[in-house]
Amino acid sequence: MTPLPPASCRTLLVPSALLLVLAGCGSWQRVGTTTTVTPEVQLVGLLDVNATYERLGHLVSSGPLNYVGSVVFVPGAGDSTRALVGLSLANREFAFQRDGQGFGARYRVDYQFDRPGSPPKVVGREQPIRVATFQETLRSDESILLQEQVTLAAGDYTVTVKVRDLSNGQIGTAVRKFTVPAFAAGSFTAPVLAYQVRARGARTDSLSIVMNPRGTVAYGGDTLLVYFEGVGYRTPTTVPLQVRDDRDSVVFSTQVRFSGTREVESQYIRLAPDSVPLGQLEIILGDTTTGIQRASALVSFSAAWVVTNFDDLISLLRYFGADNKLSRIQKAIATDRAQLWKEFYHDTDPVPGTPNNEALELYFARVAIANQRYRTEGGPGWRTDRGEVYIVLGDPDEIYDASPTLQYAGRYYQWNYTEYRVTLFFQDQTGFGRFRLTTASRSDFERVKARVQPLR
Repeated sequence: MTPLPPASCRTLLVPSALLLVLAGCGSWQRVGTTTTVTPEVQLVGLLDVNATYERLGHLVSSGPLNYVGSVVFVPGAGDSTRALVGLSLANREFAFQRDGQGFGARYRVDYQFDRPGSPPKVVGREQPIRVATFQETLRSDESILLQEQVTLAAGDYTVTVKVRDLSNGQIGTAVRKFTVPAFAAGSFTAPVLAYQVRARGARTDSLSIVMNPRGTVAYGGDTLLVYFEGVGYRTPTTVPLQVRDDRDSVVFSTQVRFSGTREVESQYIRLAPDSVPLGQLEIILGDTTTGIQRASALVSFSAAWVVTNFDDLISLLRYFGADNKLSRIQKAIATDRAQLWKEFYHDTDPVPGTPNNEALELYFARVAIANQRYRTEGGPGWRTDRGEVYIVLGDPDEIYDASPTLQYAGRYYQWNYTEYRVTLFFQDQTGFGRFRLTTASRSDFERVKARVQPLR
């Protein structure tokens, strides 16, 4: 296994066997005010990915270029500490241009570590991104991973990360305060969430790791790898490890054993998403005697969607089709839902040879866009008529303001879809900017919808 380069285009991996393993040092391969809130508004909140990751303590950019990141710490040479910054981005955040037979974009990322009384430490680099097809430029899932390692002295820091698209100048900035720990003999690191990692045995050894910056794993998909290191143990030592759900119930526990034979002892566990509940997980290493280190993970229906409840998921999929299959999942007992979800994911996948379900990824991307685009109608944008049509059919080829007069009441919008040979009219009957499909257009839309969802 080779170290991760500064930039890497990542494809989500095919679901692996459901394992729960505790391993020792060695090399391996990665095998959720008192104001009443309506269910639909709650579902909108599930699509606010940034708010979720901020609550979990991640680096989250302020936009317009969006990303999520994590900062973790491991022992460095001597008494130093290595800070590892991992960023997770989607291809659609960048302005791709034709580049030979494919498409390319360029970005610059700058990392700055500020400590009171010391000069800032700044690291920056520029990198290209290349993809083969235009469709890949639209990916909304975690398709790009960026990483940087910096050696720091222990202390309090403010970390600032800026990612700039060099094609259009858009910047995403994330700022967060961290305390860089010192690793004395007989200590251990906080759990580090990763996709791949190679063990090491000394503080001077390089750490080859592919971080999981979002700390998210897809339910029913790949295992969650949790890595940590023991530092400078001179005798065999046992440290407790627990995994707790968002109700503070223990869903897994074990004892981690450090042999005391190496300067750095690498350990890891793999958690199968099906063996733990949906939602937030707290991974707790140590106790009041040994000290405590923590990390948070999230088990969601996809690493790209922060949806952690079956009922929420089914409500969000109301425009997807496959109503019979979704109803079957909804009515099933809890122990059967995981298998039924896997079957649903497989059966609705238009390209089974790829690890992602492209239909679901596109659907949720459209839900998020519709929710923003049509929010001025007084409710969740994805639940408006225009939101529904956009989610099912995508952008129209032409949009006309077909209003007969300049008066706001009675205004019409006309959407033309060449591929489906249909013209749809939305009317604002109340004068409050709430556009509804006309009766005839609703019938036309339902007929087209039945054609575009035949396999579901």
